[in-house]
Amino acid sequence: MGLGIGIAVVLLFWLLTGVRVVQQYERGVVFRLGRVRGRVKEPGLTLLVPLVDRMRKVNVQVITMPVPAQEGITRDNVSVRVDAVVYFRVTEPIRATVEVQDYTFAMSQVAQTSLRSVIGKSELDDLLSGRENLHRGLELMLESPAEGWGVQIDRVEIKDVALPDSMKRSMARQAEADRERRARIITADGEFQAAAKLAEAALRMEQTPSAMQLRLLQTVVEVAAEKNSTLVLPFPVELLRFFDAAASPAASASPTSSVPPASSSSSAPPASSLTAHRPE
Repeated sequence: MGLGIGIAVVLLFWLLTGVRVVQQYERGVVFRLGRVRGRVKEPGLTLLVPLVDRMRKVNVQVITMPVPAQEGITRDNVSVRVDAVVYFRVTEPIRATVEVQDYTFAMSQVAQTSLRSVIGKSELDDLLSGRENLHRGLELMLESPAEGWGVQIDRVEIKDVALPDSMKRSMARQAEADRERRARIITADGEFQAAAKLAEAALRMEQTPSAMQLRLLQTVVEVAAEKNSTLVLPFPVELLRFFDAAASPAASASPTSSVPPASSSSSAPPASSLTAHRPE
């Protein structure tokens, strides 16, 4: 009786050693005497044959793998340093276990070589602004070996592009020159529009001569509002010539005058404006 109980306890303990628990994010690949069984163990409680079966658990979660920074020369001969990140997951646990020794390390090596290849085929502008196409190219390059290992590539992204200091300074000068060019174009366009408006205003003032006098008075008011001690008023040269022409007959008609008649060139002031001083 006691021997039977002992055998039963040993048998129960032997069976319990074959009990395994597979988590929800795992799949179990069972090897029986070195051969893979065709069925993958799903999450939950599973029973193995002790000393005969061996199970290897495979994580099927999305793995985030950073790709170390790779140095390379772009197609336009610029030395850059680029790093990336790869998101992938195992879809076929049997192939990921049997076909490759370490699928994570294998994916890392393939990602590094693919990244260097993409750097050599791309230009600097593509690395800085056209990364969407590079992401798709990297993903296509990684999908070919990953399918044979039972791995699915979710996405590939370039994280950072490190440029030499000399290239950064050159790009800064280029950006500054471009901003200055746009500023000059805007200023020139503003001056062109202002000139067009001034020409239109001149045509309207020519049709209405009194408008010029009103504009002159408005300008005087604006200048007088400032704290100025000198006010310059424009004086028409034609008015001076009118006074000169009126004074010439009077001077020639006087018999006692010994002064020769004044010419228009001597009577008219050289300047076309008069300066009026006002007290501080």
